Amino acid sequence: MSLTRVVLSSGRSIELTELRMSSTYGGMLEGHPCEPVNDMKINALVRGAERAYPTTRVHLIPPPREYPDEGAGAFGPVEVLPAVGCVGAFHSTSVDEAHDPVQYRSRLTVVWFQATPDVPSGHEADAGLLGLAWERLAQDYEL
Repeated sequence: MSLTRVVLSSGRSIELTELRMSSTYGGMLEGHPCEPVNDMKINALVRGAERAYPTTRVHLIPPPREYPDEGAGAFGPVEVLPAVGCVGAFHSTSVDEAHDPVQYRSRLTVVWFQATPDVPSGHEADAGLLGLAWERLAQDYEL
């Protein structure tokens, strides 16, 4: 049973079976967000997804980075990522048309950032998520 379905720009419907959300800057005690800090946060989320889903390909949707008009700190200018980091396990029908549709499915773990803690659904999701190249990124597996 899936949590929700997302319809990609390509028209493919994918099922979200597990979703982990976290505050991008939760636990940041001092300093300001900057490129090195954000790179560490992104890499940590990707590594965590790879550990959580070791048999599934993990794909990062590069997050948008904003540069508010604030002063620079020791590590460069302020750079802000969207507020919520997400790791989602998605499944769909098989990618390879030669596979028996009863015996095969495709899967992909996706890491992305979004502004709000809303669960993606239907055509309502982050643009990067809706634009996933599922046929190129997902892997088929036998049930």
